[in-house]
Amino acid sequence: MISIDKFKIVVENTPLVSIDFIIENSEGNYLLGKRVNEPACGYWFTLGGRIFKNEKIEDAIKRLSKKEFYQEITLDSLKFHGIYEHFYDNSFVDENISTHYVVLAYKLKLEQNLNLLNIEHCAYNYYSKEEILNSSYVHTYVKNYFKEGN
Repeated sequence: MISIDKFKIVVENTPLVSIDFIIENSEGNYLLGKRVNEPACGYWFTLGGRIFKNEKIEDAIKRLSKKEFYQEITLDSLKFHGIYEHFYDNSFVDENISTHYVVLAYKLKLEQNLNLLNIEHCAYNYYSKEEILNSSYVHTYVKNYFKEGN
């Protein structure tokens, strides 16, 4: 694993590639978690995370789904939603280092209740598309997943 000092250099000089899961339940509502770390600390956000160097997208999806909601999801069970860019003035490694993410967003429907608890979120809730678009607590980048044409 890369040291935090080396990772700071990476974050400062390159974009990170990540995966976001747009999880819909049987009622048509979407799962968001309230973030406890930067960037986007305090905002409601989709679950996901970054892809590691030399990690295939399929493997990252399995790892992240298991980490985020304790289910190993495969790429063929997801619907590709699009590529997005997220720019932040800070990062989880240093408040003075900006972050640039290239995000691969995937939709998935899950009927069962999820076992949710990890260090990146302090609370979870399901929201309708309208609630997501109208809430000041949901990050703009999440809202972009639900705007017309998406």
